[in-house]
Amino acid sequence: MLLDWPAIELSLGAALLAVAINLGPGVALAWLLARRSWPGKAVVETIVTLPLVLPPVATGLILLEWLGRRGWIGHWLHAANFEIVFTWRAVVAAMAVMSFPFVVRNARVALEGVSRRVEQVAATLGASPWRVAWTVTLPLARRGIIAGAVMAFARALGEFGATILVAGNIPGSTTTISTSIYTDILLGHDAEADALIAVSIGFAFAAILLSELLLRERQS
Repeated sequence: MLLDWPAIELSLGAALLAVAINLGPGVALAWLLARRSWPGKAVVETIVTLPLVLPPVATGLILLEWLGRRGWIGHWLHAANFEIVFTWRAVVAAMAVMSFPFVVRNARVALEGVSRRVEQVAATLGASPWRVAWTVTLPLARRGIIAGAVMAFARALGEFGATILVAGNIPGSTTTISTSIYTDILLGHDAEADALIAVSIGFAFAAILLSELLLRERQS
C-alpha cells in the first residue's frame, strides 16, 4: 500500500479541528489588533508571530513542557485523567499553535480593509456595536478571514517539528503525513514517501490557489 491512509485521515481531521479551534479566538484577537490601541499591544503581536520564526522543534518542546504530566497545564489535565501528550490531541495542539498566526494576520488585514465609513453609517441607523460587527464588518471581511483559515489549514497539514516532539510518531495513533514521510525516508521506502509528498503538494496547491482566488475576489 503506497499511501498511509490512517496518517492522511488523521492529518486532515486534526488540521480541520485546529483551524476550527483557532478561528474564534483568532478573529477576536485580530479585531482587537486592528481596531484598538492598548498597552502591551506590540508584545501580543510579537507573541502571535513567534511560531512563524521560532524553530518548530522549539515550539514543540515548549508545548511538551507545558502539556506534559509535570507541566503547569498538563498536571491539571493528568489529574482529571485527560491526556494530551503523545495522543491525537497533541497533534491538534501542535497544529493549532503553528497555524494560529495565519488566522490572526490574515483576519487582521481583512478587518483593516473594511471601510470605517460603512460601519459609521450602520451605527447612525441605530445598529449596536455588536450588530455592526456581525452584520457589516465580518461579512465584508469574510473572504480575507476564510483565506486565512485556508492558509492555516495548509500550514497545519505540513506541520512536522512541533508535532513529532509533543505527539511522537505512533503508527495508527499520532502519525501524520509529515511524520509518515519522515519514517518512509528513514526506512528507504522511497515510493511510499513520494506518494505522500504528491498528496502534500496537492493539498498545498489547492489551499494556496483557493486563498489567492478569495483574496483577488475581495480586492476586485
